[in-house]
Amino acid sequence: MGVSMALPWMESVRVWGDEPKSSRDASEAPVRLAVLFSGNGFHSKEWWAKGEGAQMELGKVLSPLHDFREQLIFVKGLFNAEAMKGNIHSSQTGNILSGAPLASGGEIRSGTSVDQLLAQRYGASTKVPSLVLGCEKSNPSVHKNYSMLYSSHISWSSPTTPTPLEIYPALAFDRLFKDEVDRGDASVLDAVLSEANDLRRNISNNDQHKLDEYLDSVRDVELRIANAGKKGELQGWRPTLDKPNMARPADGIPQDIAEHMRLMSDILVLGFQTDTTRISTLKLNNDHSSLRFPNLGVDYMIHHLLSHSDGADWMKVNTFFVEQLAYITRKMASIQEGSRTLLDNSMLMYCSSMMTGNHNNDQLPVVMLGGGGGRIKGGRALDYSANPDRQMCRLFLSMMDKMDVHLPAFGDAKQPLDEV
Repeated sequence: MGVSMALPWMESVRVWGDEPKSSRDASEAPVRLAVLFSGNGFHSKEWWAKGEGAQMELGKVLSPLHDFREQLIFVKGLFNAEAMKGNIHSSQTGNILSGAPLASGGEIRSGTSVDQLLAQRYGASTKVPSLVLGCEKSNPSVHKNYSMLYSSHISWSSPTTPTPLEIYPALAFDRLFKDEVDRGDASVLDAVLSEANDLRRNISNNDQHKLDEYLDSVRDVELRIANAGKKGELQGWRPTLDKPNMARPADGIPQDIAEHMRLMSDILVLGFQTDTTRISTLKLNNDHSSLRFPNLGVDYMIHHLLSHSDGADWMKVNTFFVEQLAYITRKMASIQEGSRTLLDNSMLMYCSSMMTGNHNNDQLPVVMLGGGGGRIKGGRALDYSANPDRQMCRLFLSMMDKMDVHLPAFGDAKQPLDEV
């Protein structure tokens, strides 16, 4: 269950050192992570930001985020070295959240993505360890010697297993709220009792007595907490909702792509708001996407082909995608969690696997929003273009730090970005 419990000092047990304590108080809202992705890059001349704070200027693609400039970090210049080897959509996407080498020849091998690594650490705390959403079906074919599954999945549970992608809003809703189960808050004592009994056989009589007293005190505390909760006496953090505040979506996939994306956005926020999950990815479309956009009057060409231009219609589509991020950001900013908002307690990252539709991925488009539980300062534009150590995975190390997961390395990076 991933449960651990400190023990009292014992004369017959050697002490190796104190466990590091989390810097977050138990009554604070948890930090959540959401990654949004759209394929095929953006308009070559209008993805930019400069300045700081409320005076930050944004390119036209990012204009929907104007109201959130003080919560925004524009990150320029990061890249995945391994993603530059294939120079085709699938080889540039399958490792965007891991930086891992990709297998070619139709074989499936990438790396465990940062969202799933965090889900493995925090999944026991929530009903759903991670919510992996999409708005376009997975493509199982092979294109130019690379599996198109790489183009279809950014979340990987293991190097050979893309995390199942839920594209049906109704089923995503059901995953969060149907057939309620315990949220991982079973008795700590029950979870560790077997190991405690094993320990008991290997310690002195004095330590056995001390251990029994300690376990009795833990049980007493658990009972008092349970009773206080029933009386409404607990003052610690609680989710702002204990049940969904929206109706279950209709079965099937909405014909309207705008409705589809909006439903998935609502479900993502609802998962965080109810603390049903703390980790989510939302893939707005595939790389090498076949989506069309009749809602924008752009129904004559699929997204992939449209991305090879810098015309007015490509700008419409770009802005439409960023509007989904702005919608999620606005909703999260309106949800109060004590002295902070859900946005303050979250990290949102929006990215694509290439800068433009011409496959150039020597630097990747990245925008971050949210306060990371008070640990991230927004209103900044960071440029790593001239930095020789500009691995995308350095950003992931920084993000994991905000969630108290400290690794010596991840992917091809060995140190976080100090500025994030």
